[in-house]
Amino acid sequence: MPDYRNLIGGELVPASDGRTLDSVNPATGEVWARIPAGGAPDAEAAVAAARRAFPAWSALPALARAGYLRKVSEVFARNAEELARLETRDNGRILRDTLKKDLPGMAYLWQLAAGQCLDAAKGDTVILGPDTLGLTRREPYGVAVCIIPWNSPISTFSAKAAYALAAGNTVIVKPAEQASASVLRLGELLAEVFPPGVLNIVSGLGEEVGDALVRHRDVAKISLTGSTATGQAITRASADALKPLTFELGGKSPNIVFPDADLDAAAQGITVNSVYTGNAGQVCVAGSRILIHRSIWEEMLGRIERVCAGLVLDDPLDLRTTMGPIVSSAQYEHVRSYLELAEKEGASLVFGGRTGAEVVPGLPGGYWVSPTLYTATDNSLRLCQEEIFGPVAVAMPFSSDEEALAIANDSRYGLAAGVWTRDLGRAHRFVRDLQSGTVWVNTFRQMPPGLPFGGVKDSGYGHDSVLEYTREKAAIIQI
Repeated sequence: MPDYRNLIGGELVPASDGRTLDSVNPATGEVWARIPAGGAPDAEAAVAAARRAFPAWSALPALARAGYLRKVSEVFARNAEELARLETRDNGRILRDTLKKDLPGMAYLWQLAAGQCLDAAKGDTVILGPDTLGLTRREPYGVAVCIIPWNSPISTFSAKAAYALAAGNTVIVKPAEQASASVLRLGELLAEVFPPGVLNIVSGLGEEVGDALVRHRDVAKISLTGSTATGQAITRASADALKPLTFELGGKSPNIVFPDADLDAAAQGITVNSVYTGNAGQVCVAGSRILIHRSIWEEMLGRIERVCAGLVLDDPLDLRTTMGPIVSSAQYEHVRSYLELAEKEGASLVFGGRTGAEVVPGLPGGYWVSPTLYTATDNSLRLCQEEIFGPVAVAMPFSSDEEALAIANDSRYGLAAGVWTRDLGRAHRFVRDLQSGTVWVNTFRQMPPGLPFGGVKDSGYGHDSVLEYTREKAAIIQI
C-alpha cells in the first residue's frame, strides 16, 4: 500500500508524530493508500522552511524563476499518466478527464505562469513635477499558503502555486485530506526541481494543520478554493494578523435556457458540461439550477433525460466511463440527505434518485449517486438555495427575461452562470446584470488560464494570478 510523505524544506517526511490518514478509493470504498496526518509542529516546520527560502527565491531575476516553472511543466508532461491515475483513484474523477484534460492543461498553465514572471517585476512611473518622480514596484508577500480542494487537486494546486511562485513567494500547499495522494506524489517529483523550502506540501486535517497554517504570523498570504464555511473559518482564524485573502468558494449556479437557443447545444451544456460531470457534479460552478423558458419546458426536460440516459457510471479508471462516484462516505451521505429533503420539500422527481450498489452493482462498496433531476416552482426551497456538490439539479420554469434574472440572482452565491440564447442584446444584458463572477453564453464551464476566475457574494473574492500574489509599493523621488 502506498505510504506518502509531506514535502518540507526539500525533504520527504512523515507527520512529526507519525500519524497517518487513510485514502479511500471512492469507487470501491476500500483503503488504497496512507497520507501523513500533519499537525501544528508540521505547520511550524513548513513555515520555517519557507521563510528560510524566501530571501534567495524572491531575489532571483524573474527569468531565472521562469526557468524553474518550465521544469515543472516538463515534470507534468513526463508523468501525466501516473498522476492522472493517482488522482482518479483518489477522488473518483474519471480518467478520461484527468488524463485527457487536466494534466495537459496543467503543463500549459505552468508554461503560462513562467511567461508571466516578468509581470511581477514591472511597475509604473509618474512624473509628479519637473524635479519629482513617482514610481511603483511590485513585491512578493513572502510565505503564501495555498489550500486546495479534493475535486481537482492537481489543477487547483497548479492554479495557485504556479502564480505564487512566479511572483517570488515561497509556498506551502495544504491539500484536502479526502484526496491528497496525487499532490503528495507530485511533491516527490518536484523535490528535485525547486531549492529546499521554496515549495512545501503538508497534508492532514484542516482543523489541525490547516488551522495552524492560517493562524501563523509568518504566513503573509492565504489562497483558498473550498466551501464558504471554510472561507468564513479562515477569515476568523487569520483576523489577528490581518492577512490578505483570496477565496474561491461555493456556488449554486443558474443555467438559463431561452427558446431561441441552440437546444441541442444547450442540452449538453446544462447536463454533462455542467452538473452531470465526470466527477459527479462535485464542481464549484455546477449549474445545478436549470432555468427553462415555459414555452420549451417539456421539450428541454425530455432532452435532459435523453442525454443523461447515455451516461456511463462505472470504474472511473475505465476510459469508457463518463461519470464517477462521490469522493467520500461523508460527502455521499451529504448528497443522499438532499434526496430525502427534496421529497419532504415537495420537489418533483423527474429521474434518478438512486444510490449505492443500485447504481453500479459491480462496485457495491462505492459511493455512487445516479444523475438526478427535480422540478420546483419555489426558489426558496433548500434544494434551490444550498450547494449540494453532487449530480443533483433542480429545474424551474420562467416566463420572461426579468423573471429569469430575478430567480438567478436570488441566491447567496455568485460564482458562475450560464445563458443560452441567440439574442445578442439579451446576452449582453445578462452578462451585465447577473450577480456572478463569470457568465458563460452558449457554453459552460470553460475556464481558460488567461481570464480571471472568482466569485461575488458568498462565493468569495479575488482570483489567482501573478499580480494577486504581489503587493504594490510606491516611491517618490526628489531629484
